[in-house]
Amino acid sequence: MDELKKEDIKQEVFDLYDDYAHNRINRRDFMQKLSIYAVGGLTVGSLASFLMPDYRSKVQLTADDPRIISEYITYQSPKGGGPIKALLSIPADAKKRLGGVVVVHENRGLNPHIEDVARRAALAGFISLAPDALTPLGGYPGTDDEGRTLQSQRDRNEMLEDFIAAHDYLKNHKNCNGKAGVVGFCFGGWISNMMAVRIPDLAAAVPFYGGQAPVEDVPQIKAPLLLHFAEHDTRVNEGWPAYEEALKAHNKKYTAHFYPGTNHGFHNDTTPRYDKAAAELAWQRTVDFFNQHLK
Repeated sequence: MDELKKEDIKQEVFDLYDDYAHNRINRRDFMQKLSIYAVGGLTVGSLASFLMPDYRSKVQLTADDPRIISEYITYQSPKGGGPIKALLSIPADAKKRLGGVVVVHENRGLNPHIEDVARRAALAGFISLAPDALTPLGGYPGTDDEGRTLQSQRDRNEMLEDFIAAHDYLKNHKNCNGKAGVVGFCFGGWISNMMAVRIPDLAAAVPFYGGQAPVEDVPQIKAPLLLHFAEHDTRVNEGWPAYEEALKAHNKKYTAHFYPGTNHGFHNDTTPRYDKAAAELAWQRTVDFFNQHLK
């Protein structure tokens, strides 16, 4: 059959993949339910392969890109997992101290896509730090399936401490101007919301399709928020009305964008959930937001 395209996939398939990617169903059940949609010459294997991330050919900025200087460092998270490995990236031509951006991965550890996003943040003119919350368990294991399994073994509040410690490390880095924000995706979106609650001097927070902080914690938020949501992401979106009501009630600074026709994960260009127009617009808005608050 012709090459499979995103437009050939029913919304129910993307919803099914979302359940699988968030551990609501296991791989066996995912493949079994996927067989319902393997019609018209389409096999379960080809459909599953199409849905899985392609890290090898989708990288925008490689590790050896001359415009970026990247290195793995280890910082301490005494209230979390102890020593945490992270990717530190900075523009190669930086001549002054820069605003800092903590880049928070999804529910599978620091995979190649999030490292790529961290390098993009550096290319945009910031010093970025992308921690791997799987460090205490050996680090990202090389596949997302194994990564999700490992991350499910850690307490998410302990992982939150790891990213709070990352903010403190980055804010005090010799190449940082003392202003640090956060951008996170999925699990990282929840972390971004919670960092806004927990860190009084957080300069900016950008959750991409992330779970909201408890409404009773909203009064503690000091950082301005830029929130990105996918239209079809019903699981995350159902918590937004109450969160927005609390943000308004406590006069918090926030801007929220909903991207029509998009699925959870629309910024991730390694899977067919990717929506180029929405992703590029959301990223430009993110860079503009950080330029406003981190310089």
